[in-house]
Amino acid sequence: MPSKDETESLLSLRGVTKRFGGVRAVRHADLTVMPGQVHAIVGENGAGKSTVIKILSGAEQLDTGTITFDGRRTQIRGPAHAIELGIATVYQEAQLFPELPVAENIYVGREIRRGARVDWAEQNRHVVELLGRLDLPSSLATRAIGTLSAAEQQQVSIAKALSRDVRVLILDEPSAILTQAEIDVLFAAIRRLAEDGVAIIYISHRLDELFSIADVVTVMRDGDTLGTYDIKDMDVRGIAELMVGGEILEGSHDRKPAEGEPRLGLSGLASEDRFKDVDLTVASGEVVVLYGLVGSGVAEIASAVYGVQPITDGTMTLEGRPVRPRSPRHARSLGIHLLPGNRKAGGMFTFQSVAFNISVGNLQVFRRFGGWMDRGREKDVAHDLVKRLDIKTPHERMPVSSLSGGNAQKVVLARQLVERPSVLVLVEPTQGVDIGAKEEIHLIIGELAEAGTAVLVTTSDLGEAIRIADRLVVIRDGEVFAEFPPSARQSEVLAAAAGEHAEDPGDAKNPDGQELAS
Repeated sequence: MPSKDETESLLSLRGVTKRFGGVRAVRHADLTVMPGQVHAIVGENGAGKSTVIKILSGAEQLDTGTITFDGRRTQIRGPAHAIELGIATVYQEAQLFPELPVAENIYVGREIRRGARVDWAEQNRHVVELLGRLDLPSSLATRAIGTLSAAEQQQVSIAKALSRDVRVLILDEPSAILTQAEIDVLFAAIRRLAEDGVAIIYISHRLDELFSIADVVTVMRDGDTLGTYDIKDMDVRGIAELMVGGEILEGSHDRKPAEGEPRLGLSGLASEDRFKDVDLTVASGEVVVLYGLVGSGVAEIASAVYGVQPITDGTMTLEGRPVRPRSPRHARSLGIHLLPGNRKAGGMFTFQSVAFNISVGNLQVFRRFGGWMDRGREKDVAHDLVKRLDIKTPHERMPVSSLSGGNAQKVVLARQLVERPSVLVLVEPTQGVDIGAKEEIHLIIGELAEAGTAVLVTTSDLGEAIRIADRLVVIRDGEVFAEFPPSARQSEVLAAAAGEHAEDPGDAKNPDGQELAS
């Protein structure tokens, strides 16, 4: 029989588990969601939040455990069944058709019909009612999605969910790409929905904002639900410590950085509305890690250094000389190389050989007189880098698709080392690799720094950031927020990324070396 909590709640999970091959993504998840309540779920990357949301939205099936919806045990068979129950998910990136107007986007594929014809008048009337429920103007109904702001598109996604008589609305990182004014509008809409009895599940990395919108917060770590807490009884630091398991250092930083001269310098650097006033230096032989939550501007700073994101203000110097990379090709000519975060989409030719993937992008190195490729040199360089980075492959002619994720990542890294870079930018260098390959890549990063390379790393893995950084710089809302030494505690860094200054002024310093006020 269902428990009393299950019968009183709108939705509950008990003892839910989920495996993907040999990886247990969710070990034990419990969740009780009440109608009219904003229920936040937080946890580090890999904590199990996304898997729980996929189970609730019907995208994945649980292995063991129970789901109770509206007092009855159920198995959510797929996305259509979830929507039929009244469970809708709105993701960070709007899943809408930019060319179509708002009204058509909301009812696309399930138009309101009178006989064989679409009843446009009735459909538009329903859309205007939905927009009014979110305090949006009726004129929005006829505007094309592509002309709307990110916040307006997100509200349209919520209106689309409401058009299906939603009872549980899941919002996945809804504020990550919004300005503060847009977040205020979003929160007002969420409160109205909660007042109407809709249960809101709110996923966010921005811990500070939870205190403005959430009623309760569930904390997950390593696939387990640690507990659900009344938000009034918590603070940012307390949530952060639960997420990381207390004041535990992740790994160790036993490499002494070389005392080299500043190699890369950023002063007042800005790019449109992505980041602003970024002051940062990376010396030769130093590993500087940029850490920030989703939408913080970390990725855009790395892109600007590599000539992808345009620099609109401030200065960038390389060994004291002003530079402004116009493109990735220009950046590479300056000695700035980048390892992309998404190796499959942005860094790898899957069905080509290891040797091809190492040489591509470095063709000027292998050109002979007359423009022909020096295949012998290509093979020798590939062989040398395969050995140096310990890439496990029978030979350089093997397609990259035959390698493990970690070895494929090392192939993409090898490409950046054909010519010794002056500055090496690594974006999520161990994303999607196993723990053994992760350790190997960390060692390679240390060796590159010891050889005099200036290394700038962006990572969403907090444990990795603390382990490899000589200096750890927290970026928040497109600005440098705090700087930490290698001895930083995870909860301190996470709290800073969420907007809280260090409790102990001696534990963190701002970029100018001044102590941060608590």
